[in-house]
Amino acid sequence: MASLLSTALNVTARLAPGLAGPPAFAAFVRPLGRARLRPEEVEVMGRAERGRMAVDGTAVTTYRWGDGDRPVLLVHGWSSRASRFAGFISALRAQGRTVIAFDAPGHGESDGRASTIRDYRAIIGQLHAEHGDFSAVVAHSFGVVATFSMLLDGIRADRVVGIGGVADFDYLVDRFRAGLNLGEAVGRVLRTHVERRLFPGDPDIWQRLDARRGQGEMRAPILLVHDTDDDVIEPAQSRAIAAAYGPQARLVETTGLGHRRILAEPRVIEMVVEFALSPSPSPSPPPSRSPLAPEPVRPA
Repeated sequence: MASLLSTALNVTARLAPGLAGPPAFAAFVRPLGRARLRPEEVEVMGRAERGRMAVDGTAVTTYRWGDGDRPVLLVHGWSSRASRFAGFISALRAQGRTVIAFDAPGHGESDGRASTIRDYRAIIGQLHAEHGDFSAVVAHSFGVVATFSMLLDGIRADRVVGIGGVADFDYLVDRFRAGLNLGEAVGRVLRTHVERRLFPGDPDIWQRLDARRGQGEMRAPILLVHDTDDDVIEPAQSRAIAAAYGPQARLVETTGLGHRRILAEPRVIEMVVEFALSPSPSPSPPPSRSPLAPEPVRPA
């Protein structure tokens, strides 16, 4: 199917570029399957208070643990779901913190088949309107660029954590094109379709959806965690964010955890939760240095 789609899009983009935009966009915004709830996540998710909100006509499932103010917001990545943060939720609740999360459209328990960065932005905006400023935001993968775009547009959080994160939305277009062996012509029509469908009238959307643009605009301390063996999002993406924010950001690189297992690694959870809750400017170093332990590096 991927080969057929690639061939069809490449040919169409060359012969009739205007016709290639809709199918390329439809494939771009469709998650790669719907991740299922894992057995080890059932208990944590069963303790959540569930809610529903409408985003562009699609019913979205939200979750809340606790009823305090200034909650910690969790933002999952592409083809993932809120339950993948189960270890973080348990650790934060053990410290008495209120946690909120959601499944984006086409993910987890939410309706729909597709999701866009505009959907993520709308959900984060609605949760902020309901709960007020966040004490921290912990985001993974695609959720990182979506989170930064909202923080740079006025949503407030005391601390920000990006795990295996994307620095700029344009990178995702390039990854999508490379994954399907699509030519540059498809990339051009896809970008045009993103601009027209998601952000009509916005002349500088690619700049707005770049997490690196906020130096001097966003004051919150930033912790970035990325695995050197991540085969989904290149570590260079988190390094670029760290370089853009200088001493405001701390980059920690791990080894052997990849893009997804990093969310279940106890030492990563411990470090992230400590950072999210600490009043100090930066988290303490990890307690151990085994091959899978996070290895601190200087900000890029």
